[in-house]
Formats: sequence, structure tokens, C-alpha cells
Amino acid sequence: MYVEHSTTKPVKAKVLCVAIAASLAGFMAPASADTASDLEALKAQIAALQKSIAALEQKQSETAKAVAPANTVTAGTSPGSFKLPGSNTSVKFGGYVKADLLFSDSSAGAGSTADQLLLPGSIALDNDTEDGQVTLHARQTRLNFATSTPTAWGELKTFVEADFFGSNGNEVVSNSNGPRTRHAFGSLGGLLAGQTWSTFMDAGSLPETLDFGGPVGELFIRQTQVRWTEGFDGGSWSIAAESPESFLTTADAQGGANSVTDDDKVPDLVARLDFNTSAGRYALAAMARDIRVDKDTGADNQWGGALAAYGVVPTVGKDTFQFSLTAGNALGRYMGQAVFSDGTVDTSGELELNNQWGAILAYRHFWRDDLRSTLALSTARASNQSDATTANMNESADTAHLNLLWSPVANTTFGFELIHARRETEDGRKGELNRLQTSAQYNF
Repeated sequence: MYVEHSTTKPVKAKVLCVAIAASLAGFMAPASADTASDLEALKAQIAALQKSIAALEQKQSETAKAVAPANTVTAGTSPGSFKLPGSNTSVKFGGYVKADLLFSDSSAGAGSTADQLLLPGSIALDNDTEDGQVTLHARQTRLNFATSTPTAWGELKTFVEADFFGSNGNEVVSNSNGPRTRHAFGSLGGLLAGQTWSTFMDAGSLPETLDFGGPVGELFIRQTQVRWTEGFDGGSWSIAAESPESFLTTADAQGGANSVTDDDKVPDLVARLDFNTSAGRYALAAMARDIRVDKDTGADNQWGGALAAYGVVPTVGKDTFQFSLTAGNALGRYMGQAVFSDGTVDTSGELELNNQWGAILAYRHFWRDDLRSTLALSTARASNQSDATTANMNESADTAHLNLLWSPVANTTFGFELIHARRETEDGRKGELNRLQTSAQYNF
């Protein structure tokens, strides 16, 4: 990187000192013809010196242009970023490569994504066999880039990120899994627009797991939204309008089927408060949703809501306790793992919402600076009491994660994780899954 060094300032300082000294001498000396002549000579010398300095500055400027051309790349405003030539925009590339090896005591079926990440809603029911399944993949690998540009209205920022959990690849040939959009949003000051984490969830309170699916009780959703955030002393508040979608269970002759309706009229509405204190970081969120169905038998809609509380609490040393508590009758698709639907629809087309809740309690312990473990316990429950409740609807699910992670050098993590998960349906059928996962992750 080119850095310009200037030597003109010391020269200017010397000339100024000479000029001041000359002026004082002229003021203090008695008036005489000789004195006037000396002053005129001194003024001529100063003028000549100033002319020499101007020539020197011109030469230095020409030299600087030759050494540092206009297309020089310079450092950006954040670590690891850079500015493009002739631009005031800082650009940063990032991401990681992650390889996973999983051994499960049962399989979710040929080509199922549930063999690559934990999806409790896909656990086989009444499965007493030990059909061990080995899976290797690198689909969690992700790429992202971010930009930041100062403006009169605040920082103009953009962020785009993708991973490879899009369309399934062909394992017979080349495992060419398709990329998918994770984040694609921009922000200007307090205004954000685009796809990112829902304002109703708190990614920072999620426990550190190798498993990409994570605990069953987590809220985990990314979607397009318009959000306004305003800071205050000790935290911030946010309001957002987010993409609506009704994910419903429909009663039918087969005992129930999940479907999505496009009859959406109102965006999901979210409000949130974040607090940063000396005793930890906390967040409270509230959401309202208009759940709708539009079938041949008729159309119906119900307003539902949900509340959430999150926290990351420092304990001993670098250890932290993390929690997530959520409840309401409109959690549905916001609760990851495809465990619950947003509502149920009976044979006459009438819609009813069910109460649901979830919880995560996690503790992360540092054995030493480069070695750490997380224990995460989670549960999700639904009160399915409507006339449209079907036998195969999930009533409950539980998960447990325990890992040991080693980071021998910066930006690198190796580890293994033990995972146990179970689910139970309304008719009493149960399924369990035990899994061992090992991973290697290299950040850049």
C-alpha cells in the first residue's frame, strides 16, 4: 500500500520563523537608511525561499503521482476489507469450508436431507431397527460478501451470503449440490430491506453446535422483510413487516397432510427490544400473524400471536449460559425442524390455531482458550385440541447436543458431537434418533 511522506511542512516552518524574526528586527531597530536597506534585502531572500519551496512541493506532488497511481487499492474501514480504486466503498469477502461426517443409528430414507442435519420432524416412527447410516457432505460451506459506504444518511451496507443446501446433488456422479440464498439485504441508517434472520428470532443466543439443524425448540427462519431499528442508551428497538406464509395441516382421508397457502393478505408484524447490560445481553420480541386458508370448500383466517425471550449470560471466565423461551398460537413455521404447522383445517375448510411453545437451555464451557464444549437441551410442545387434529400431527419433540470443539489456530475448528432426538405424534407413536457427528471447519 502506498503512503505519501511529506517534507514540506518543516521547510515552511523555518521560513515562517525567519519572516517573524525579520519583522521583529525591523520593529525594534531604530529607523535608518541602512536598516531599511537590510529589511528590503531580507524580504527578497524570503521571497526567493518561498519560490523554492513552491517548486519543491510541485516536484513532490509529481513524484507521489508516479509512485501511487489513481488505481491503487487501499484498506477499508473494517478489518479485512478494502476499497476499490476511485471508490469510497469498503468491500469484504468471507465464509468457510466445512466438512461433516455423520453416523446415525437409523436413516430418514434415500436422499433425505435429514441424514445431513437434524430434522426431528423427519425421525422415523416406531423404528426399532439399528440400520446404521453413514453420511459425508460439505453442504454447509458458505460464501459471503459485504459492503459499507458512508453517506449523509448513515452507513449504506449490503450483505449477500449463500451455502449449498439448495437442490440435492447426485451422489452417484459428483455430489453437485445447488447453492441457495441465505442472506441478501441492504441497510441505510436504521432502515433494512431484504432477506435475513427474522426480527422475531435471535441468532446470537443460539448454542454453538456442529449440527446444522440445531435444537428443536429454536426459532430459525430467514425471510424478506422491511425493518426499522433505533438505538437507545443500553440497547435498541426494532419493528418489522415480514413475508407471510401459512403452513397448514389439512384433515383428509389419509389422516392429514401439510400444505402451504398463497392466500396472504397481511405481512407478519414483529416488534423487538434488545438490551446490552453488564450482566449479559437480552432480547424480547412479539409477533402477530394473519393465518389464512383458501380451499374449494371455503376460505377462513385467524389472527395469532407469539412472544419470545432470549439471553446470553456470562458466568465464570469465558463461559456463558444461553436461553431461548417462546410461546404462542402462531409459532408454526417459525419454529425450525418442520415439527409443527401454523394451524389445522377441518374437512369443511374451517381453520383453527393451536398453542405451541419451545425452550432451549445451553451452557458453553471453555476447558482452555482453544478447547470448549456446549451442552444444549431443548424441547417443543403443541396443544393440538381442535376438531381438525390428525393422528400423525407432532405433539412433542426433544433434543440434546453435547460437543467438544478444538481450535488449534485462528479460523479453524475440529470437533465431535453427540446428538439425541425424539418425537411423538398425537396417536402415541414415537421415534428416536442417536447420532455422532464430526466436523472440520476452515474460516476465511
